[in-house]
Amino acid sequence: MECAYVYYRIDPAQAALAAGRVDALLGAMAEHCGPPPRRLIRCDDPATWMEIFEGIADFKRFEAALNACAETFNCAAFTRGDRHLECFVPANPTTPPVNGPGR
Repeated sequence: MECAYVYYRIDPAQAALAAGRVDALLGAMAEHCGPPPRRLIRCDDPATWMEIFEGIADFKRFEAALNACAETFNCAAFTRGDRHLECFVPANPTTPPVNGPGR
């Protein structure tokens, strides 16, 4: 299973609009995830937001749905710049990290 993290900056004057639309996007994307997706706001910069999606079985299908939802909910109306999508997988606990301690 894969995890997706989407981060972006919003226009602070559009925070209420952004919250409503992002929450609607998260609701629409819930069928593509294991646990419900969620929205975070950066501690030291409330204009930087992140969406977290976990338990993704089909990342290509997820990405297509996410892009469609971003258009449907007109996320461009409140973002400054691009939405950045990153994909991660759980680490294998028996594999030492690259450039870890002592390297």
